[in-house]
Amino acid sequence: MVKKIFLSLVIFGLLLGGCTPGAPAATPTLAGLRTLTVMTHDSFAVSEEVVAAFETENNTKVQFLKAGDAGTALNKAILSKDTPLADVFYGVDNTFLSRALAEGIFEAYDSPLLGNIPEEFRLDPQNGALPVDYGDVCPNYDKAYFTDKKLQPPKNLEDLAKPEYKGLLVVQNPATSSPGLAFLLATIGHFGIEAYLDYWESLVANDLMVVNDWETAYYTEFSAHDGTRPIVVSYASSPPAEVIFAETPIDEPPTAAVTGEESCFRQIEFVGILKGTPNRDLAEKWVDFMLDQDFQKDMPLQMFVFPVNPYAPLPEEFTRFTTLPESTSRVSPQDIAASREQWLKDWTETVLR
Repeated sequence: MVKKIFLSLVIFGLLLGGCTPGAPAATPTLAGLRTLTVMTHDSFAVSEEVVAAFETENNTKVQFLKAGDAGTALNKAILSKDTPLADVFYGVDNTFLSRALAEGIFEAYDSPLLGNIPEEFRLDPQNGALPVDYGDVCPNYDKAYFTDKKLQPPKNLEDLAKPEYKGLLVVQNPATSSPGLAFLLATIGHFGIEAYLDYWESLVANDLMVVNDWETAYYTEFSAHDGTRPIVVSYASSPPAEVIFAETPIDEPPTAAVTGEESCFRQIEFVGILKGTPNRDLAEKWVDFMLDQDFQKDMPLQMFVFPVNPYAPLPEEFTRFTTLPESTSRVSPQDIAASREQWLKDWTETVLR
């Protein structure tokens, strides 16, 4: 997944509070409530009233343990698997899924809610990792720039290497950034193993800019904010976020996503019950809760991801301002697990040499 995403999401996460690290507790709290510890990446966010409803229904206190970005959080879950830090782990995505499964950190759970989830999202046949949400990493562009320059915006990955787009693109380093890795995978899936490095060489020749993280790319280098680059790797859900978080109300987003054939990579994020939890019953209820409609319909305006439960209604801002790709670039979790490190090494030698 999903996985992670936005600086705005981090702000939402900071508002949640109550994220004190600690091992899962099987004993009652001072208030007579059991504690369920949910380990997440730093971009996790959920409405307080949604969590409160779960706590009330299950006579439980939910404690969120934020553990860094998706890769860092997974590393912590793996390193602590013999003495788990939490009962549940949310946030591993399909770029890291095979590693999580190979390390055996999850207990299988056939949630009754899985019957509502389309098969395309259910990548773990043992149901140790259950899908929660998805989002598409795509190039985004500053609409005003292209209008002012009387230049057609790019329609696909191939366009980004054309001379008319020289010096316009900023991307994230895939070794340090989740969307950066997803964009690298988009190019691998679209151009193939034999040709993707040739494509990156053409981007370098076209004056590509590489930065370490999404926040720098989007808020410092992207011309829709404070930068000079009118094309940035971001998300298909970035345009509605621009409308929702605009300081002055706007009716249309100033940005748009490039969603031409296989221009995007779909991240799917998963939740799993950590092996060894003393709170298996509560953990199952929390997983069910994350897959059910109340949590699923809350996610879009909290984490700017799409629910995997098709019965969860989308907010109007998403249906109005998001353009989903008709076809995404695909790389299997197994291929990612087998080749991720080599791909990163080859990309680094090609792009950053």
